[in-house]
Formats: sequence, C-alpha cells, structure tokens
Amino acid sequence: MALDYNALATTIDSLTRGETDEIALMATVACEVHHADDRFDWTGFYRVVAPELLKIGPYQGGHGCLVIPFSRGVCGAAARTGETQLVPDVEAFPGHIACATSTRSELVIPVRAGDGRLIGVFDIDSDRPDAFTQQDATELGRILTSVFAG
Repeated sequence: MALDYNALATTIDSLTRGETDEIALMATVACEVHHADDRFDWTGFYRVVAPELLKIGPYQGGHGCLVIPFSRGVCGAAARTGETQLVPDVEAFPGHIACATSTRSELVIPVRAGDGRLIGVFDIDSDRPDAFTQQDATELGRILTSVFAG
C-alpha cells in the first residue's frame, strides 16, 4: 500500500505546530517518517555545523556516519548542490559513503530554514534497491518545507 502523504503531513503538522527548536523538529519528523513506511530503514538528519560540513542529527535506525563533508557521498552532494538526490543504486553513485553495508538505495533532501539558509539534509536509506520514487521526493520535500521554512 502506498504511503498516505496527506495523513503523514497532517500528523507531523499537529505534532510540530508552534515549535521553533530545530532539533526537536528534526527528531519528530525523523520518527514519524521512519515509522510511516517499511521501506525506510534509516531515517534522519545531517545538520550543517560548519562551512562544508554535516554532522549527524536526530535519526531512527542503526548507527550512521557521524560527520560528512559536503564533498563526499549522497548527503554531501545534496548539501553541495542544494538539489534532492534520488539514488536507486548506491553502489553506482560516485563517492557513496557506506555508513551501513545493508543500504541499497537512498533519498536525500536539502532542508532550508525560512530565510533560505541550508540547515541540513534529510536522509532516508533503504535496504531495498530502487526503493524511492519521485513522488516520495516531492511529498517529503513539501513536508520539510512546511515544518522548517513554514
């Protein structure tokens, strides 16, 4: 069954409305998205903590890489280019960082604050190949914009 993105957006909105703390927002979004679909094996944020540097933020799933430079991996590419990365096969992505050897596909969406500043990336890994669709990217992007750029 397809993920009901309208219901997910409504739930996240009801849980986050009025909250301004980015870490609290990230924790809530990661939890709700992670448990919404069994394709999502690792769901979380990497926060911009210094120029060209991401550090792990709130997440659900197994361990993740602690630090990712903008110059490396799928998360780095999303941060560097400001564009969503929809990767059906991580083995075919140049410079992929294997934080978990079970990961087969990945979706990474840049996250911006209301002022347009990049605050991080939202990363979803799946142990299934080609697990994500353009609809996933579009709908999750819409939810992230609503929560963080309001």
